[in-house]
Amino acid sequence: MKKETMTRRERVLAAVEHREADRVPIDFGVHFSTGISAFAYKRLREHLGYEADVVEAPDYSQMLARVERDVLERFHSDTILLNPPAKKTHLWNARDDYKFLVPESIKPELQSNGDWIISKDEYSTRMPVGGYFFDGDWIPAAEYADEDEQIKSYTASAEKIYKETDYFTMKMGFSGYFHGIDFACQILTDPDDAIELQERVFKENMDRAKKMLDTYGKYIQSIEVNSDLGAQHAPFIRPELYEEFCMPYLKRFNEFIHNNSDIKIFMHSCGSVEQLIPYIIEAGVDALNPVQISAANMDPAALKEKYGKQICFWGGGCDTQYMLPKATPDEIRTHVRDLVRIFKPGGGFVFTQVHNIMGNVPPENIVAMFDTAYDESWY
Repeated sequence: MKKETMTRRERVLAAVEHREADRVPIDFGVHFSTGISAFAYKRLREHLGYEADVVEAPDYSQMLARVERDVLERFHSDTILLNPPAKKTHLWNARDDYKFLVPESIKPELQSNGDWIISKDEYSTRMPVGGYFFDGDWIPAAEYADEDEQIKSYTASAEKIYKETDYFTMKMGFSGYFHGIDFACQILTDPDDAIELQERVFKENMDRAKKMLDTYGKYIQSIEVNSDLGAQHAPFIRPELYEEFCMPYLKRFNEFIHNNSDIKIFMHSCGSVEQLIPYIIEAGVDALNPVQISAANMDPAALKEKYGKQICFWGGGCDTQYMLPKATPDEIRTHVRDLVRIFKPGGGFVFTQVHNIMGNVPPENIVAMFDTAYDESWY
């Protein structure tokens, strides 16, 4: 029987630094793109024989669950969510016996047609009948009176995780300096305005980063920069425009983090981003997520061969578009086994599925995925 010789935190850091650890680290829910639908999570807990009456949903929009310690340990996860629980919550019965703890300020209202609507001022978001998440405007939960209160809460959570566990954790929410399709158009039509926006976002990022480093930076191991750069078939922006308008800001920000801490940079970007990976690497990103292997030009073997020594692939361990919801457990085992064997050599790989486990995924497939990943993880 294989025996672990590293702590969870050591294992993830080794992988990000392209060192072969005792085994490939596994991530289940450190980020709001590596997690699981609260609906699927409830069914998974029931399948495992764990208590599942009420599930906490720290991300009410995507309706993601907080993955609890018993499940993290069952699937050998090396990571844990940093975000503190909401200060005040209420119980929302979405349908049947699906009961979720959501922030008190988030109050879904049932419509006559069976939809759920959350609204505030002119903003609204909707979960359709039988749906698994809300779609529409992002409505902040307004948990904290001010930034200082938020920092205090995150500091307490980070310190507790660091001192009482050996889990790797991450602070989400920093900009990756690409702001969507409208911004791509602005670069072409109003480049001066685009630069002005980037300078403003850079200052905001730096202000927040400095406060983080001064308070709980010593307790966390990674921060996330977020830019969805790709569609299914190609990037949203030409590489030369990304290099000119986005990369310099990302590089300056990453250099500040690296020069002032041991914190790693985790970049979340969905879609077909292969053409932009050289610039992401040059900007100093340590790990790329979710590695959407179903998108164009995102073949796992080609990515590993071309970039595997320069950037850690944090994801790509199971196709969540076509395999995880639809395949049999045996098909999932073969699929995951093949992918782990591609990404594993030489380190530079953290296992997680491509984006979140959606609400319709059978628990048997989730178990097959994580158990196979663990069985195949050993060096």
